Amino acid sequence: MSRIADRFENLRKRHRTALIPFITAGDPQPAVTVPLMHALVEAGADLIELGVPFSDPMADGPVIQQASERALRHRISLARVLQMVKEFRETDADTPVILMGYLNPIEVIGYEPFAAAASAAGVDGALVVDLPPEEASALIEVLRARGLDPIFLLAPTSTAARIEMIAEAASGFIYYVSLRGVTGASRMDMQEVADKLKEIRGKTDLPVGVGFGISSPEVAAKVAAFADAVVVGSALVKRIAELATQPEKINADAGSFIASLRASIDKVGAAA
Repeated sequence: MSRIADRFENLRKRHRTALIPFITAGDPQPAVTVPLMHALVEAGADLIELGVPFSDPMADGPVIQQASERALRHRISLARVLQMVKEFRETDADTPVILMGYLNPIEVIGYEPFAAAASAAGVDGALVVDLPPEEASALIEVLRARGLDPIFLLAPTSTAARIEMIAEAASGFIYYVSLRGVTGASRMDMQEVADKLKEIRGKTDLPVGVGFGISSPEVAAKVAAFADAVVVGSALVKRIAELATQPEKINADAGSFIASLRASIDKVGAAA
């Protein structure tokens, strides 16, 4: 069982919804990332989604696009991101880490060298935003051979056939994009999300996490009522950006925000 699957199984037994924060590696400075990862775990994160900076992050809204730009000014490469994960693993052997990014940097390294290096660093899964399942078989094969979970996105517009395809291709969990548009969008229709998750669960036993548009403890709690995981990205990255010139304050501020989400989510579990 992968570290991701094991974490979700433990959470299920405890009737607890996973909290998955997203940060961009190297934002706003390289030295911030690993201590911030630890701070997020201490505040209640169950898994961490670590963004690999990319020059054309087409699935992301302005907040995360700008985070990539800040990180790229420090020449944060995929290899540097893997080194950060390796450093994180020196004192945290348990928290699953998922890389989120785009295909080009992986193709530059090569599928097998990437999978080998990611596994050696302590990565648990990869979400490659611009790699559709129809074209992903080669990467899926090498990831699984190294014990890494390939994670895929589903959207409000995903058809029944596509849900089945993703369910077959994915492992670890499925990431449901709750909104039409890019990260950082708003106006989530909770009933629509709940109905879609019911449809997805009719075709897979994998946990389903919900992200895009989760900006507050109140929204996180509403999503936690029907999701296996709550993913928060832009709202957290925005707070980091606001403290870019005061990096010494980032851990406390980000930790406080994640702790507020954790408390709100846990109230839902306690009431269930």
